[in-house]
Amino acid sequence: SPASKKKPPINEINPPRPQRGAPSHKAEADKVQQIKAAEAEAEARYLSGLGVARQRKAIVQGLQASVSEFSEEVAGATPKDVMDILLLSQYFDTLTTVGANNIILEHDPATVANLQQQVGQSFLKTQGTAGSLLS
Repeated sequence: SPASKKKPPINEINPPRPQRGAPSHKAEADKVQQIKAAEAEAEARYLSGLGVARQRKAIVQGLQASVSEFSEEVAGATPKDVMDILLLSQYFDTLTTVGANNIILEHDPATVANLQQQVGQSFLKTQGTAGSLLS
């Protein structure tokens, strides 16, 4: 009968061999996945750094605008006076934030003046270093 003459499927004639390269292919895929994950993390950190840099630039530009406006509007006020006020304001903001966590800091006038002097000296040193680097 014709049904008995039917050929067997090809898989029965040549059964599939176990894939010899499967472990190495899996290892290569894992390696690529780890590389892609590391690249994604590096890109995320880079973009985060750009965000921080832009934030700091905006703060500096805002401070520059505040200093120049205040100096122009208040007779006799120098940019140093404005910076002193801004530093004091920042100090009180810091106290408020730190105070929310129940940490006690010394904040008598001498301590504030000392802090102001240290920040001012540090700022001037930084400006001097940046100026010499740019020259």
